[in-house]
Amino acid sequence: MYLNLDCYLILRTSKVLVEKDPGLTGNLLVERLGGAHIELVSKEEYAKLGSATLTNLLKEKLLKEGRRPYVIPVGGSNSLGTWGYIEAIREIEQQLPTGTDEVGFDDIVVACGSEGNLIMESLWVYGSQVAKKMSQLPSGGTIAGLSLGSSLSKLNAKVHAFCVCDDPDYFYDYVQGLLDGLQAGVRSHVIVDLQNAEGLGYATNTTEELNFLKEVAVSTGGKAAYGMIKDMAENPAKWEGKNILFIHTGGLLGLFHKVEEMGSLAGKWRKMDIDDSIPRKDGIGKNVLVK
Repeated sequence: MYLNLDCYLILRTSKVLVEKDPGLTGNLLVERLGGAHIELVSKEEYAKLGSATLTNLLKEKLLKEGRRPYVIPVGGSNSLGTWGYIEAIREIEQQLPTGTDEVGFDDIVVACGSEGNLIMESLWVYGSQVAKKMSQLPSGGTIAGLSLGSSLSKLNAKVHAFCVCDDPDYFYDYVQGLLDGLQAGVRSHVIVDLQNAEGLGYATNTTEELNFLKEVAVSTGGKAAYGMIKDMAENPAKWEGKNILFIHTGGLLGLFHKVEEMGSLAGKWRKMDIDDSIPRKDGIGKNVLVK
């Protein structure tokens, strides 16, 4: 439940798992503990029907039950949701120091792609009331909002987006549609630089990427950071002397289904070595009951 709203999530999964409990890993644990209703579809069904048809089917079903759903598209990316990251630019400006110590950013780097851990679409419903939720946008809406907001602000930093799914051409077109929906009057190719960082595929990592992720996990994350560092190494003149703001838009919970892949990279463990000569006394340790 979020603000007393019921949430219905359409999840894409494999054909062999579509009739099985999706489990409680990563995002699913948080979403299902929050009361989300999960609707599973196979990747094949999604490919043939598309997200608009699937959400419309669920929407019509809920309408027949006397409810009034509000549909949130993939990643929350629509022209309305784009305002979330336009506002984010304004907040960034407010946090920057002013006066003699004024420091700005030349470039903004961010990931581009759906980070919903198989979450594709959601509908929020509450009785007969229309429910609206603007979500943070980890896909095309992120890029549209950041790039438009930056170009209109005094920040005026160039936005670089590393695509973790699909390709740059797809996202240039998608972002352009969002910008046109806002009647922004600008071209996506002008205000954002999109680069491919998909690697082996969405939510699939190479050993090199996982090693990099371990090194930077405490402060950032994922393919976008890897793509940025890789591009800096290959094109140093492009980034030299610049102040860069990297915006981490999420994806941390996606690590939970990579336990086997990350196991060899995790910190070591061992049974604590306590010499027999150390004095012992039953009950001295708090919260420990010895019988």
